[in-house]
Amino acid sequence: MMSVAAPVVQNNTDGSLTIQYVPSTSGVHELNFTYNEKPVPGGPLRLNVDATDNGHLITAYGPGLSHGVCGERQQFHVVSGHSSNDAIDVKIVGPARTDILKKEFRNGILSIEYLPIFPGEYSVSLQHKGKHIVGSPFTPTITGQGRKKSHLSIAETSDYDLGINVSVDPATLQGTVQFPDGTAEPCILKKLASGKLGIGSFETAKSGTYAVDIQHDGDPYSGSPFQIRISEAQVANAAKVKATGSIEKALANEWNEIRLGATEAGYGTLGVTVEGGHHSDMEYSVLPSGREFSVKYRPHEPGYYLLNLKFGDNHLPGSPFVVNVGGKPSGRIRALTSRQVQAPEMCVAGQECTVFLALPGVSPLDMEATLTSPAGTTDLCEIRDLPENQFEIRFKPSDLGTNILSLKQKGIHISGSPFHFTVGKPSAGGTHRMEFGGPGVEGGALGSKGIFNIYTHEAGAGLLSVAIDGPSKASLEILDKIAGFVTVCYTVDKPGLYTIGVKFNDEHVPRSPCKVNIDPECKEAKMVTIQALRDRGIEVDKPATFGVNLNGVRGSLSGRVFAPSGNEEEMFIEDMDKDLYSCRFIPKENGVYYVHIRFNNVHIPGSPFPMLVGKLGADPALVLVSGKGLERGVVGKPSKFLVATTCPGTGLLTVSIQGPSKVPMSCNELDEGYEFTYTPKAPGQYLIAIKYCHVGIPGSPFQAIVTGRGKASDMTETSNMYIEAVEKKPGRVKQFHGDATKVVVTGPGLKKGFMGRAANFNIDIKDAGQDLLTVAMVSNNGSPVRELSVKKQKAGAYVAHYIADEKGDHVLTVRWGANDVPGSPFMVGIN
Repeated sequence: MMSVAAPVVQNNTDGSLTIQYVPSTSGVHELNFTYNEKPVPGGPLRLNVDATDNGHLITAYGPGLSHGVCGERQQFHVVSGHSSNDAIDVKIVGPARTDILKKEFRNGILSIEYLPIFPGEYSVSLQHKGKHIVGSPFTPTITGQGRKKSHLSIAETSDYDLGINVSVDPATLQGTVQFPDGTAEPCILKKLASGKLGIGSFETAKSGTYAVDIQHDGDPYSGSPFQIRISEAQVANAAKVKATGSIEKALANEWNEIRLGATEAGYGTLGVTVEGGHHSDMEYSVLPSGREFSVKYRPHEPGYYLLNLKFGDNHLPGSPFVVNVGGKPSGRIRALTSRQVQAPEMCVAGQECTVFLALPGVSPLDMEATLTSPAGTTDLCEIRDLPENQFEIRFKPSDLGTNILSLKQKGIHISGSPFHFTVGKPSAGGTHRMEFGGPGVEGGALGSKGIFNIYTHEAGAGLLSVAIDGPSKASLEILDKIAGFVTVCYTVDKPGLYTIGVKFNDEHVPRSPCKVNIDPECKEAKMVTIQALRDRGIEVDKPATFGVNLNGVRGSLSGRVFAPSGNEEEMFIEDMDKDLYSCRFIPKENGVYYVHIRFNNVHIPGSPFPMLVGKLGADPALVLVSGKGLERGVVGKPSKFLVATTCPGTGLLTVSIQGPSKVPMSCNELDEGYEFTYTPKAPGQYLIAIKYCHVGIPGSPFQAIVTGRGKASDMTETSNMYIEAVEKKPGRVKQFHGDATKVVVTGPGLKKGFMGRAANFNIDIKDAGQDLLTVAMVSNNGSPVRELSVKKQKAGAYVAHYIADEKGDHVLTVRWGANDVPGSPFMVGIN
């Protein structure tokens, strides 16, 4: 039974009270305060009391031992009866580095302040003479904003120049580096800015001789293996990286600069990570020396952040740093809505399927929808224009398996297209199987509703969350028609930059979050029109021109043009006549360009305008992929997958692999496409994104689960490879599955015939599946008969005719695929 004791209360006549209480036992004591019989806020006060071996009492109390909020200073006190703070050993451990900001001893009381950066459970250890006091270690629960991580990787410090003039595409080379201790692993080969062949992500942990073996098409490359001598001074050493600038204090919503110098640090990758309750924008530039860098970061909100600076696998001295970010809050307001997404009903081959999506401002006459079956046949879908910018797409799949749904506007895939569409047993699902896109995530204007679509058909059931934060709180709504697509509608009250985040089961989907600029309302911009704009039929390196008519309004006209690669290209605007301007640019790439035309810094109607440069033949929907490397892998072992490009035409093929480690990649050109090989260095999930002409292929990104042992990076690593894919001539080889034993051959022509006279026999294949039918007939001396033909009579039934000019036995062979049918070869006597 809990005992209750009465403390001694003394009025100090200065508005304060002194309370004295002598505990008789060790343990947790609670001190309750009431005023006029009402509890005083903040109570009760929990006192952790322990008795030492010399009769002293140690008392620990304060909120920092039980709870707190991340990003705020937490405090607790220890009363030990000793004359200094050395009697108590304090250690604090949490989800990340936790600094003790204050350890002050005054009037026999040791006051501790610490700063938890992230929410979670912390451990506070209080020891006296090597022994925990009663209640230690304490486990305060810290609540608050989740952990947001922003990072960048600087690979220039890990590039080693082999000094080799390379005459082939580095993507076709395979490299292995042998370390001084005899171990070996695949390495990343790349063409450096000098034009020479080099090693990427090369980290020198030890001095000695490294041997680099390079293979091309299975044979040693000229001069291989190459010897690299690494001295002690070239070994990766994080302590030799110099860091100056904003590593302790920074300002929110302003660029804060850090200078990193790795001139004497050896070879390794520089990693910079900013962690806190909010995201940070980050960028870096290379300074003229080549091994010095300017890193800039811009936290979105004030507060405490952790700054991690690493070189190779090791922190720089003092890292991670606790950065006190001051300045004014951004004033950004977040709107969040969620909806439980149900798994779609199973689609059955031969039955009609329907999907709905919203496409504001799109004419149904400009839309085209097709469905490509696993067998490669493509059929047009029915498109119905519905009220409120909705479109209904109807189709009747003929085959089970993964079909490809292509949605195009004026011949250009809409955002996210082409899509996988599973008929029959649903796919495994997952966050990576979800796509989102539409006008509402590309831009908008005040007073207009932003609309975009989320493709959920392949993701399965789960919780879908959409968040929008920016200068004003968005009015946000999710419309789920349970038919493959979810439509999101939003409106905002202020112009500016907004961030849209889409999560599925609390994980960001690919390309989330994204930034959207909402223009202020401008009536004059709505008056400006485009003249003679060609949206296709434009050639590379030839000028593309169009006109802009102001129609009497006054203001500033500006234009920008972005290539398929995302690079901005130069646009010329000339004043031709009153209210009439001419715009011109010269495209340098094949693919879809986007032309932005603004008036008074506001998009005119229809801007940005898509313009297709080059041929229409390069279609990502026709790219096929296969291979175990798209699904799984093992650390240290090569994983492979094939990208078949026999149908889509010529274009830029991009493969990007994101995961817990960088991966050496190589590519081998085959008759039907390109075989990619990658070797993961750490276990975990890897996302493999494949694009053709800068558009994702169906099913991309793919998720590969890698098992085994290896050290994962502190950040998500990305490895890229670019191939100028050429048009493949052989075409796709169709696989047949037939049963020759089910073929039935009958008729008089199987037994005998007459010279110069036609004979015939029947071939029934209706129960034999699909395969290649071969019929051949030769005389006793090996000469073919004069005439031999096979004609289809009806489904599954053929009749064969022949005329032989030689007397004697003839050999008649009938095969279904690679196998003879029952009775073949037949001996036919010719009289």
